Formats: sequence, structure tokens, C-alpha cells
Amino acid sequence: MRILALDAALARCSAAVVVDGALAAHAATPGARGQGALLAPMAEQVLAGAGLAATALDGIAVTNGPGSFAGLRAALSLAHGIALAAGCRLVGVRVAEALGAAVAVPPGRALWVAIDSRRGRVFLDRGGTIAGFALDALPRPAGPVALAGDAATEVATRLAARGHDVMLTDVRLPDAAFVALVGARRLAGMLPPLEAQPLYIDAPEAKLPAGGLRPPPAPFSPAPSTPAP
Repeated sequence: MRILALDAALARCSAAVVVDGALAAHAATPGARGQGALLAPMAEQVLAGAGLAATALDGIAVTNGPGSFAGLRAALSLAHGIALAAGCRLVGVRVAEALGAAVAVPPGRALWVAIDSRRGRVFLDRGGTIAGFALDALPRPAGPVALAGDAATEVATRLAARGHDVMLTDVRLPDAAFVALVGARRLAGMLPPLEAQPLYIDAPEAKLPAGGLRPPPAPFSPAPSTPAP
């Protein structure tokens, strides 16, 4: 199976091609800005590196969140465009799934993925249950946990201070190589379907003004013509 994977969910932009489970081409650039401009040439680069045309792909996998609003939408838009042009299948991959594919968690220890949502809050993905929490109101683990994600250090420190059994992994950011591996399993029916649509946890911050939207413009009425003398 030939998979193109794209990721721009957090502070890294990456693309990869995986063929039958083996990494054929990979590119990554750190940074949380400018991903919309970087990702398209990166996708072109890895397809060329793998010696594949987009029409030869069996599927495309893309991270759908949680994460950066701009980064997620840049990656999702590009993935939808390539899938439509190539006529191939498209699947979403949660950030936690990509990170989980990159880390070995000892038996008996649950994986929690902590993603920074700023303003003293984090998104926690606990086995597919995703919610936002204030850092001073983190939930109590039911048993030993392993932490991954860009907010893992802060969450692990706070949980350990409360006496919980916590293992801090070294996996912080998703990478397209692991997005592709998860995507291949989803395309093969080994994982439940997940649409390539943005995964938002918090309600939108933008609100309509109290008085509603401005009224529509007045209809145009041409001035009456003046008859010629």
C-alpha cells in the first residue's frame, strides 16, 4: 500500500511516503508558522523522492487534531486537494494516534497525550477520550500513565507532585512517517474510520456582536433618467 502522509498539527511540518510499511521518503521542518506555504512543496518533494506520481497513491493520511488552527487546516486542505485530483482514499489520524505509534508504552501503563492549548490549559487524549483541562485541575489517573505530547513535561510534573505513577516519554511532536503507518492501518480496516476533518475541542472564541451582524446594504436604485431637452 502506497501512502502519502501530511502533518502540520503542532510545531513541526512534515510529509512522508510509506510503501508497504517501509518509509520511502520523508521531509520535515520545525516551526509552527508558515506551514501552508511549506507543506505543498514538501509533499511534492517526498513523492518525487519515492518515485511516485500522486495518481499512484492508494491513500492519503493527515493529522486532524487537536492542534494549531492554521496548521491543521493547511494540511487538511492540501490532503483533500491531492486526494480529489489523484482519485484516492483519504483518512484522518488523531495526533495521539501518531504519537502512540512512535512510543513503546510498557504493559499496564496507559498513554496520555497532552497538547498545549495555551492560556494555562491542555488537551488530554486518554485512549480516544479527548477534553480540555486547566493545568491546576488535571484529572486523576486510574493507574500508572505514560505522557507524550508537547505539554507532556508540564502535565507529568504536576501529576507526579500529586503522587501519581507517571512515566515521561521523549515523544513530543507527531511526524508524518507515523501518521502514514496509522493511516495504512485505517485504510486496511484495522482501525475505525475517521474522516479528514478538523478536530476542535474548545468552542469557537469568535462571537457575534450583541446587536447581531450589520444590516445588509440598501438595494441599489438607479436615479431616474432626465429626458433630453
